Amino acid sequence: MPMMRSRYIDMICILGAAAALTLTVLFMNGEKLGLTPASSIPGYETRLFDPSRVHTIDIIIEDWEGFLDSAPEEEYSPCTLIIDGEAFSNVALRAKGNNSRRLTEEYGLDRYSLKVEFDHYTYSSYYGLDKFSLDASFQDNSYMKTWIAYDMMAYMGVPTPLCSYVWVRVNGEDWGLFLAVEEPEEAFARRNFGKDYGQLYKPDYRSLNDENADVALRYTDDDIDSYDNIFRNAKFNPSDGDKRALIGALKTLSSGENLESAVNVDEVLRYFTVQVFVVNLDSYLGRTGHNYFLYEEDGRISILPWDYNLAFATYSLGMPDPVNDSTLYVNYPINTPAAGEVMLNRPLYHNLMKHDEYFARYHAYFDQLIGGYFESGYFEDFIDQTLEMIRPWAEKDPTAFCSYEDFLLGVDTIKEFCLLRAESVRGQLDGEIPSTIRGQTEDSSSFVNASSVWLPDMGEIADLEDGVR
Repeated sequence: MPMMRSRYIDMICILGAAAALTLTVLFMNGEKLGLTPASSIPGYETRLFDPSRVHTIDIIIEDWEGFLDSAPEEEYSPCTLIIDGEAFSNVALRAKGNNSRRLTEEYGLDRYSLKVEFDHYTYSSYYGLDKFSLDASFQDNSYMKTWIAYDMMAYMGVPTPLCSYVWVRVNGEDWGLFLAVEEPEEAFARRNFGKDYGQLYKPDYRSLNDENADVALRYTDDDIDSYDNIFRNAKFNPSDGDKRALIGALKTLSSGENLESAVNVDEVLRYFTVQVFVVNLDSYLGRTGHNYFLYEEDGRISILPWDYNLAFATYSLGMPDPVNDSTLYVNYPINTPAAGEVMLNRPLYHNLMKHDEYFARYHAYFDQLIGGYFESGYFEDFIDQTLEMIRPWAEKDPTAFCSYEDFLLGVDTIKEFCLLRAESVRGQLDGEIPSTIRGQTEDSSSFVNASSVWLPDMGEIADLEDGVR
């Protein structure tokens, strides 16, 4: 009998060791086998960034008035943040933005977009999240410009910041409806690219009057100092080797050959599909050439979405001589989405589109976006559900940039703009509407009529003159 028991024990030990070995193999190779470990889904994704409801954030700060007075300096102040009832102490808070921050101050308003850092003072996080922002919906009466653009990017499989609506209170007083947006830093990189992620940059100019070839992703030479607008805005302290890898990618991009070795072509094409659809002229494809993140891994680059408060053809509103032609922008050409002098200086778009294979794939992605996102009815349901979710909060927003009636009008306007835009893009894909600037200049007779759309209804600087409610 003891021998039998011993044999069973030996068998159990062998089976146990085999099971442990199997689990170890699965753990080490799970992603290759199509398994998603629970640890790869960060806790913050299903908490603050659950998009199905409006969350609450309470800011407890010692001197709120002093914080607002010093907001233009963008200096951090400590605060306690209560997210959906859960408190986090010693969190860093500051105002954020460029023109939006400057104009908010200039018009004597206090509704700044805010940046929140959990690891600024101490090594801590919100369920793995290091930083997020609270977007104030500046020049966005619908509260939906970024919300829609990011949803479209995610639909097309582009690595996209998470976002959700939040009701913000400050020291117990209602402050307003904001959009919480995951900031592209360590947590974002881990979530999208895994623990061995590459380098992340936010190229931006010091002065728009400079040449800014590096912001445009143009190769000039092999000197690291020639790309200050990229490396100065690095997120992860790249080594000289990392910097040379990126310069090498730009050099290959400039040649127009062997692009797959230097560019994540498929991701870039999907990005530009959405970017061109939303007519965001304050972007890589616009005169400014900025408002994007650049990701590099193993010598290959890709472009990631950021900053859509001036998308949907609202970039020029508030300028001395605004272009307010809704029919022009609804029919904006998908093949040449900027003037020639801009296109020739944007190699990440121009040099890809010179290849017939990539150009055809770009059109195929447009077909996918228009068919699956718009013609399926998904978009209209998405807007209607979002409106029902945020309507009560927008109605009582004490710091809103517009009235409740203007909010409803803004939602109707952006919805109509997008549906008409989808109709025009379908016509351009089918060859019924010219898809280049030259073609449209020569013949606009087949344009989708968008005269019913008044672009300023989506939000413009003039709204600030009336102040907050």
